[in-house]
Amino acid sequence: MPKRNAEAVWHGDLKTGNGTMKLGSGAYEGMYSFDTRFEDGVGSNPEELIGAANAGCFSMALSAGLAGAGYSPQSVETHAEVDLKKTDDGFSIDSITLDCKANIPNISEEDFQKHAEDAKKGCPVSKALTGVKINLNARLT
Repeated sequence: MPKRNAEAVWHGDLKTGNGTMKLGSGAYEGMYSFDTRFEDGVGSNPEELIGAANAGCFSMALSAGLAGAGYSPQSVETHAEVDLKKTDDGFSIDSITLDCKANIPNISEEDFQKHAEDAKKGCPVSKALTGVKINLNARLT
């Protein structure tokens, strides 16, 4: 399996500095700063990238699991909300909520929910984030 990579460069101190994050594939490069991470500034932040990675991995894992069980997934759309909190120990990612809408013909709600839970637990990004509570809201469309 290929190794994936990304890089980040930061200039200056925490409050007034800024930086860029870049995916090794070149598919994304963007700026980030204190304002984009801890306030509502324009730009990206590491938490968005974690959310995108978790949503993408979950969607693929769910589709693969469903196809392996004989279903024909038409679409799996997942939105991730990453909850960054400030505590006495500093900042931490408290939880990630995956909100999934899927179009899967001829599946029962019970079977769909089982496959969704299996995908949440089994995707490599979720496994890497075992220290974070991952909530799942999955529904058929």
